[in-house]
Amino acid sequence: MRIITFRRFLIALTVIFLLPLAAHAVVHSLEDHPANFRAANWSSVGMLPDASADRDARLLIFSGRTGRWKGIFSVHSWVVYKPEGATTWSRYDVVGWGNPVRTNGWAPDGRWYGDVPRVLIDLKGAPANALIPKVRSAIEDYRYRNHGDYRMWPGPNSNTFIAAVLRAVPELATTLPSNAIGKDFRDGFYAGLTDSRTGVELSLFGLVGVKVGWIEGVELNMFGLVAGLDLRHPAVKLPGFGRVGIDNGTALAAPAIANTN
Repeated sequence: MRIITFRRFLIALTVIFLLPLAAHAVVHSLEDHPANFRAANWSSVGMLPDASADRDARLLIFSGRTGRWKGIFSVHSWVVYKPEGATTWSRYDVVGWGNPVRTNGWAPDGRWYGDVPRVLIDLKGAPANALIPKVRSAIEDYRYRNHGDYRMWPGPNSNTFIAAVLRAVPELATTLPSNAIGKDFRDGFYAGLTDSRTGVELSLFGLVGVKVGWIEGVELNMFGLVAGLDLRHPAVKLPGFGRVGIDNGTALAAPAIANTN
């Protein structure tokens, strides 16, 4: 009986986690990718205007596919904001070299390793201005900000950083893509509310876990790979691919349309 149960577990693990990941590895291998960091395009996509051209506050979270073989598994996420009246944008990423938290290392709406990023949240005006101080505080309080703290898998990494921001500012009411490896990292065992505080979560170091929430949907985490369902905007979540289903309100960071009037 134990052997049969273990076999069923291995079959389920293969079907739910490994087959989608293998399929995405094939898709990824057929696409064109920069050979290395220096060959990649990191330029602005032209979405955001010069900060001084608009007095309104603005707060955004971006996510873009990581480079080389890591792109099979995961995306990279970062936060951008400007308070009301600010003349410059502020961009914050966590990276794996030097001091992890980087400020304005790239254009605020820059491609990541050549990939056009997706906009997960875009708040303007009073709502953005009200939340920017909370976001700034979460960035300053991020506990894994010192040299040597970064760990690609299972975290803390770039997605752990943005997950910490979302956890500190649940009013943002969003969640990172299911293929944001590291978003579920916890320093030990965790049982409690999800980051958005709309559900419950169990997690062990972000390596294995389960969560059910209105914002997060249903997610099963096995060694950092996530499979599940989006409940608000019906879709499936597959390792490697991320979310596959109907539009959930996110969008590619497309260039702004010029006003021809």
